[in-house]
Amino acid sequence: MTDRAVAKSLKVVVLTLKYLSVLVLHGPNLNLLGQREPGIYGSLSLAEINRLLEDEGKKLQANVSPLQSNHEGVLVDAIHAALGQHEGILINAGAYTHTSVALRDAIAAVNLPTVEVHLSNIYRREEFRHHSYIAPVAIGQISGFGVQSYLLGLQGLVHHLRNKS
Repeated sequence: MTDRAVAKSLKVVVLTLKYLSVLVLHGPNLNLLGQREPGIYGSLSLAEINRLLEDEGKKLQANVSPLQSNHEGVLVDAIHAALGQHEGILINAGAYTHTSVALRDAIAAVNLPTVEVHLSNIYRREEFRHHSYIAPVAIGQISGFGVQSYLLGLQGLVHHLRNKS
């Protein structure tokens, strides 16, 4: 067979994945990243973390839509609005992790796969940080790896979304 005949007889299958949409929520005080307690939270700004997430999202074929708010109701509204707009949620609720039944209930209500992330290891910190209202309604939780917590969380969420049955 000639090269031309072989090329005609082979069918090339190109796998293109559907782009997913992921809502990334950052809770209170995370707007101060890069300047707030860098020994605990690292030296990257929130804008730099969002850029890294967007770059990682492109590799994973996922659009990342970040939102930061210091206001619980804004975060709850964003979770409600995610229904029909996004396939999953990546959330660092900051201090609201340990206090907000409203965020927990909103995540449970929309029933979108959610991964909780934290820059620091919340279990090696003050006792009040050891409890998460979000963890019971999340598919997973990653903490203690700095900015890698966000990237690992995004990877895990996208993997889950692509492989759920």
